[in-house]
Amino acid sequence: MSRPDNCPDAPTVNQALPDISLTRLDGSLTTLDRFGGQVLLVVNLASRCGFTPQYAGLQALFERYGERGFQVLGFPCNDFAAQEPGSAEEIQAFCTANYGVGFPLFAKVCINGAARHPLYEFLIAAQPQATAPAGSDLRAKLAEFGVLPERESDVLWNFEKFLVDRNGRVVGRFTPDTAPDDAALIAAIEAALA
Repeated sequence: MSRPDNCPDAPTVNQALPDISLTRLDGSLTTLDRFGGQVLLVVNLASRCGFTPQYAGLQALFERYGERGFQVLGFPCNDFAAQEPGSAEEIQAFCTANYGVGFPLFAKVCINGAARHPLYEFLIAAQPQATAPAGSDLRAKLAEFGVLPERESDVLWNFEKFLVDRNGRVVGRFTPDTAPDDAALIAAIEAALA
């Protein structure tokens, strides 16, 4: 498969997160530089997924650590079983009404494949393997249904989490079945904030 022209060269693990242009869910433009110096948890989201209740936990993390320079950045994605079919307005209404989401939400992005967003190109190259909770059988379940991603390093499903430190380095990657209150994720966030 050829690399899309709009994707940057694959970074090395030690590179800092580049300043990538982003579109917010409301259509306004911003850049990653706007979040410079903060600890970021970048999550691909979907409103019709078994993991959708994680929105509540992500909002709780945002509220718990926000004053210490922590941000959750949510990227709706329809790549996985078309579980995010809604428009930007529908996604915003769903997140607000059901989970009181206050963390930044962005326009839908492609996560895997040739149309992969440059942000995810960087994140995956910097951290090609995700940490799974003890006893996780998510990969086996996805294999049973024939929906494993093409490459081992691809994002597995909705709600995969990338942790980026204050210097823009990807310091952790957690599988979708890692709950927002998982001890390993909390420890990684607190270490990045220290």
